[in-house]
Amino acid sequence: MVREQYTTATEGTLIERPENQTVCKIGIYGWRKRCLYLFVLLLLIIFLVNFALTIWILKVMWFSPTGMGHLRVTEDGLYLDGESEFLFPLYAKEIRSRLDSPLLLRSAHNVTVNARNSDGEVTGRVTVGPEMVDVQSQQFQINSKEGKPLFTVDESQVVIGTDRLRVTGPEGALFEHSAETPLVTANPFQELRLESPTRSLRMDGPQGVHIRAAAGGGRALSQEDIVLHSGGDGRLVLDAETVCFPELGSGTTGPAGSSQGLYEVCVCPDGKLYLSAAAAATTCHESSHICL
Repeated sequence: MVREQYTTATEGTLIERPENQTVCKIGIYGWRKRCLYLFVLLLLIIFLVNFALTIWILKVMWFSPTGMGHLRVTEDGLYLDGESEFLFPLYAKEIRSRLDSPLLLRSAHNVTVNARNSDGEVTGRVTVGPEMVDVQSQQFQINSKEGKPLFTVDESQVVIGTDRLRVTGPEGALFEHSAETPLVTANPFQELRLESPTRSLRMDGPQGVHIRAAAGGGRALSQEDIVLHSGGDGRLVLDAETVCFPELGSGTTGPAGSSQGLYEVCVCPDGKLYLSAAAAATTCHESSHICL
């Protein structure tokens, strides 16, 4: 680019132009020009590499207008198809599986589900570990399909709402303290045993205790005493065609043939029973030495 020099003069003045004019060149030349072109070329290469990586990431991650990979965005929320791994906590209002497949939660250590209140405090927790399932809550309840409570546990009691509680273990059910129930029955064609190996067995009923064996007999065994007590004006009634006392002691027998094989049951003051030969009048006083 050439810059010309002009000299102002008044009218009528003769000015001679210089023979040699000075020329100044403006621009980038030499090594600066080469560095600029190299920098532009480097920026172009970086742009092409970033563009290629972006296209590769979009292809590998399966980006689409509706979502990414197996994850799709729908009107109802997020739809995830296939197995997924979450490295950090997952917060969701509801998690559902497809209608034709179950929902599987799998972890290398344990699976923990927490419920929090508005203040962020944990009010309920379910932890499924390799050795046990731990439930921390004020109340644990299992309902039927119709919403009927089947099993309820809280700090004060355990409520079983089913029509029948069935224990299939060979040792039966073990109660360390008392058990309250309106009916205790065994499976068909199996015997029912109420047993206390080291302590006493006590059955109380405000309106009575009914023991019934519809297809067999009943037997009571004890290492010490068996006490049948009826308080108040109640009576002890043995209602059967035959009442047998095979090992009942007998008192003094009368003359031969006098009792004709008949005996009467006598009772000692301490409740002990014994037999005495029957006669026209009672003979219990003659055998009262058994009570001593």
